[in-house]
Amino acid sequence: MGQRSERTTDPAEPRAPGDRVDSATDVFVAHRNLLFTVAYEMLGSAADAEDVLQETWLRWVAVDLATVREKRAYLVRIVTRQALDRLRTLGRRRESYIGPWLPEPLLTAPDVAEDVELADSVSMAMLLVLETLAPIERAVFVLREVFDLDYDEIAEAVDKTPAAVRQTAYRARAHVAARRPRGVASPAETRAALGAFLRAIETGDLQQLLDILAPDVVALSDGGGIKHALLRPLVGADKVARLLAAGWWKRGAERSVELVQINGGPGLLVRVDGEVDGVVAVRIENGLITGAYHVRNPEKLSRVERETTVSR
Repeated sequence: MGQRSERTTDPAEPRAPGDRVDSATDVFVAHRNLLFTVAYEMLGSAADAEDVLQETWLRWVAVDLATVREKRAYLVRIVTRQALDRLRTLGRRRESYIGPWLPEPLLTAPDVAEDVELADSVSMAMLLVLETLAPIERAVFVLREVFDLDYDEIAEAVDKTPAAVRQTAYRARAHVAARRPRGVASPAETRAALGAFLRAIETGDLQQLLDILAPDVVALSDGGGIKHALLRPLVGADKVARLLAAGWWKRGAERSVELVQINGGPGLLVRVDGEVDGVVAVRIENGLITGAYHVRNPEKLSRVERETTVSR
């Protein structure tokens, strides 16, 4: 009997479609949390970030991986371009939004707070600052300052020259520096301020509220036209304290409030009759609350009962 020949695979031989998809899936899954975080920081919306990831996957699975040297950089490039397209559309949509627009809150793991830069970058306060940037500025700032990509990589992602990206990064850094919280509060400081805030609200103690609110505090609430909320920002400690002390959020229902990790820092999860009703996050500077952000829009509360992983 003749010897049975064994078939060997030629490295140059095209891979079966199923093998190519499996390989693309493995790479995509390995970087999925990073890609979600890039999209979320650019958009401020988990729902839109997930849509961007789906669009990124459809483009990624069509790529010949043998031609891609740096798979992480290639995926970041795709997700950035898709997020930029989505961001321009969202900008027009938000112009007709009812009342203040706030980012979609995320329940995050306690260990996110250990990465101070990551926690700061996904905080409600920072996402609101990023909203004031032009789309390209936001993309460049996020990729450079949070994910530490080099200028050449960013240039490919946003279709600009490296020199133009450097200038954009400089403008974006200056813009953010002028608006970001002055000094990052530790998780312990934020928890203490939130605890005092909650006790003051529950007791209706006006003076206690005035003691923890900065003179120029800004309160924003987002009901999306679906739930009762402030239709415009409320500015000043006296106005904010009087609103809270008057039982603004009680409305005669049975409420419970839980201290949780929201967007990398301590926040309050509010339930009414056992159902999630909203999330409160705060901005702390020098031990005082300078920003209070209350999200009640039910379309933005799907990510506050299960943890979302963010990474860089």
